[in-house]
Amino acid sequence: MLSIDILSVNPQIVSDLIEKTKEFHAKEEVTFGEQMPETEYEYDWAQILADHQDDLTYLEIKNVIDALTVEKKLDLLTLMYLGRGDFDDWESARQSAQNNLPDNLPDYLLGHPFLAEYLQRSLDLIGYARE
Repeated sequence: MLSIDILSVNPQIVSDLIEKTKEFHAKEEVTFGEQMPETEYEYDWAQILADHQDDLTYLEIKNVIDALTVEKKLDLLTLMYLGRGDFDDWESARQSAQNNLPDNLPDYLLGHPFLAEYLQRSLDLIGYARE
C-alpha cells in the first residue's frame, strides 16, 4: 500500500491542480481530436495547447508546475503514471518519470484529457483525503 509520506510534493497542491485542470479541460475551446489515437502518446499535445498560451487558467497551472522543484515535478509525473495504470508500484513509475521527464511538463500533462482523473486516482491510492 502506498503512503502519502512517499510524496515530496504537497498533496494539496496536486488537489488544487486537479480542480484547475478540470476547469481548463472543460472550456469549449480546449479540444482534442475526434479520432482517438492508438496510444496516448500520439496526441499532439503541443498543437492542442498552442492556442491557449494566454488563457488565465492555463497560465496558472503552468506557473504552479514550473515553480516546483525537479523532485516535485517527478512526483507529479509519477502520480499521473500510477493513476493512468501504467505501473502498479511507485518505484517503477518513479523510474519511468525520471527517464521521461519532458522539458515542458505543464503542456505534456495538460495534453492528457483525463489528467484530473489520473491524479485523483493516485491521490486515492495513497490515501489522501481532500480537506
